[in-house]
Amino acid sequence: MKKILFVCMGNICRSPMAEAIFRDAFEQQKEENFQVDSAATSQWEIGNPPHRGTEKILATHHISTKGMRARQVSTTDFYEADYIIGMDQENVRDLKAIAPAETKEKIYLYLDRVPGHAGESIPDPWYTGDFEETYELIQKGLNDWLTFFEKG
Repeated sequence: MKKILFVCMGNICRSPMAEAIFRDAFEQQKEENFQVDSAATSQWEIGNPPHRGTEKILATHHISTKGMRARQVSTTDFYEADYIIGMDQENVRDLKAIAPAETKEKIYLYLDRVPGHAGESIPDPWYTGDFEETYELIQKGLNDWLTFFEKG
C-alpha cells in the first residue's frame, strides 16, 4: 500500500482539503492501494477540525471531512509515507529542514505536477479567505498526481 501525506502549516485548510479530495477520488475509483493523510508543520492547530471554510467548500462537492483532526508531522511520517506533498514553498522548506536525510527525496511541492504552475504555492485561504481558489488548484493537480502515484 502506498501512503500519501499532504502537509500545510496548520493542517486545517489546504492539506486536509487535499486529503479529503484524494481520499474521495480513490474511493470513487475503488482504489484500495493508497492511504491518504495530512499533517501540519506547526503545532498551532493540533486536535482541531478542518477550518469551516474547508468544510463548507468540500460539503458543496459532497466530500466528507468526518473524523479529520489537525496533527503535526512526525519523524515516523517521513519513513512511512511514500509521498510527502507540501502545499507551498515554505512547507517544502520546513519539511526538508526536519526530514531525515534519507527521506528528503519523498518531498514534493503540490503545484509542481500542475502544468503551468511548477514552483508555485497554493495560497493559504486562512489569509486569503478564498477557499474556492484552493479547491480549484487542488483539483487542477488531481489527475496528474493520480497518474504519478499509479506509475510510482
